[in-house]
Amino acid sequence: MKLFHNIKSTIYEGDNSMNISNIRYIPRLLVLVIDTVLLLVSLLSSSYIISKLSPESVLNLGNLYKGVLIVGVNVFFMIVFRTYAGIIRHSTFVDLLKIFLSNFCAFIVLYAVKIFVFVYYHEILFLPSLLFIYFAITFTVLTLFRICVKEVYHIAKENEINTAKKRILILGIGQEAVALATAVGENAHNPYEIVGFITQRKDSKRAKLLSKKIYSKHQLENHDKDYLKADGVLLDGAKIPKKELSEWVNLFLEKGLLVLKASSVEKYGSNENIRIRNLQIEDLLNRKPIVIKNEAVEERHHHKSVLITGGAGSIGSEIVRQVSCFKPSKVVILDQSESPLYEIELELKETFPDINFEFILGDISNYDRLRTIFEQNEFSMVYHAAAYKHVPLMEENPHEAIRVNIKGTKNLAILSSEYKVNRFVMISTDKAVNPTNVMGASKRTAELFVQALQEKDGNTTKFITTRFGNVLGSNGSVIPHFKKQIEKGGPVTITHPDIVRYFMTIPEACELVLQAGTMGQGGEIYVFDMGEPVKILNLAKRMIKLSGLVPDEDIKIVFTGLRPGEKLYEELLSDGTKTLPTHHEKIMRSKDPSMRFTDINKFVEEIINIAETEGKIEVVRMLKKIVKEFKSNNSEFEILDK
Repeated sequence: MKLFHNIKSTIYEGDNSMNISNIRYIPRLLVLVIDTVLLLVSLLSSSYIISKLSPESVLNLGNLYKGVLIVGVNVFFMIVFRTYAGIIRHSTFVDLLKIFLSNFCAFIVLYAVKIFVFVYYHEILFLPSLLFIYFAITFTVLTLFRICVKEVYHIAKENEINTAKKRILILGIGQEAVALATAVGENAHNPYEIVGFITQRKDSKRAKLLSKKIYSKHQLENHDKDYLKADGVLLDGAKIPKKELSEWVNLFLEKGLLVLKASSVEKYGSNENIRIRNLQIEDLLNRKPIVIKNEAVEERHHHKSVLITGGAGSIGSEIVRQVSCFKPSKVVILDQSESPLYEIELELKETFPDINFEFILGDISNYDRLRTIFEQNEFSMVYHAAAYKHVPLMEENPHEAIRVNIKGTKNLAILSSEYKVNRFVMISTDKAVNPTNVMGASKRTAELFVQALQEKDGNTTKFITTRFGNVLGSNGSVIPHFKKQIEKGGPVTITHPDIVRYFMTIPEACELVLQAGTMGQGGEIYVFDMGEPVKILNLAKRMIKLSGLVPDEDIKIVFTGLRPGEKLYEELLSDGTKTLPTHHEKIMRSKDPSMRFTDINKFVEEIINIAETEGKIEVVRMLKKIVKEFKSNNSEFEILDK
């Protein structure tokens, strides 16, 4: 009925133009009726051929009941094999196989009936040649019917007038590329039109795929995008190695082509659900993830009570998600930010309804509040992700860096040791290495305190530190900042043309945290193989191009100068520091110099008192006394280094 409803709506309510590609499918009963009519046509055609070959044999058709018998048996097996059940425009080899099997079974039955009648009644019901010709014509006609409907549908869809559609190429000519092109092409509502394929191979110049031209990489390198008559390229990034993907994207951007990424057809299982979006810079910076055997990590968390500070932040919340997968007995999430804590509460209760969560709004510098939390829970693991990390803000507010990054860490570490927590994992930063700012120096002080507490008499807790570089998509990181600037039309602001940074993904960083918590024996500082550093200027230009815009034309790039405390190059290891390998090739153990607990504890108590009573110059002066390698850069505190 939907077919007739569409036709009626078009005639009486529409614009008198019937869009065939918008008709969902022909009703199944109508397909069976059409197939039956085609059987009758095939029978009449067979009879005509036989009559021409042997005029006397036409009498063998005899009465009408013989024709009804042939068609009836054929229809019966068509119903048995449900040859009418598939959507015709999506007909496949399986549908043709069903037609063949239904015809073959009908032939066998009719031939058996013919022999039975001849043996018992000595009558020739119909000639064998008639059955052979009939079933050959029937199979051909039914197959052609489906092919014609399929082609008419595609032609009608391709001829739809839609000037807004972007003309795109598919990267690759393999099975995945064909599936992707088919999925995009069969969705009449998407704003893209497939005009061809592009491949590394050079032997496909004259070949076509899905009736579309195949271009080689060599052709693109030697021509502009007008030669390809395309606006962009669609790819499935998950199927392409990162190095090869980067090379392709560089070429596409150089030629001014929009680069699009599609979701996996297998993932969604439906052409209607395939999603296409602009390729993001994260897709290119994503490195090969760490592969961790989760047995040890699972054992460390399964049916255990876990505390995660800063649990509403970008790193902390991902640690919560990963830990929750191991079915802990309880997860306590502590954060001082009200709205993000509420948001993560809603998410986790929906995603992990069987996990016992407790969401605590609190400040890690409040020792009495923390003691109550430790008294009420028997924590096996503490993940300390709470910290102030914004370099310019901490340069302006060093008192807060001391209060949260140093005092807060001391509170948590002391209580973890007192309440016999099995493992304490602190998340530090590469800015703690040869620090040039207050934030980095405060984190280095926290590292020294945690390391020293490991050796304190009576301590049984294993204190472990991990150092990270910049994390893609984390709060305050450069990529979300650039995205907002590009969306607003620019300018994109960069502090210095030569500034470089290391990058890693949030899941990658958190896997390192979990692994460190499992493999550490106490007192270690783990650093991660961050790969090659990325020049921020190149990063910004690439992001602008991926948005389909031209750097310095559509979006201006402005250099604002280094911010207070900022340096051009981040380091993961201190000068002269040695590293030791671990059982994972991407994770190393840093051999940083340490302090005795009595010394660092005295320093920490002193700087906390100064932060409560003195001005920021005195606070930073004391911080430089603790972290002797702390040399301020582009900051008012440079006078203290002289």
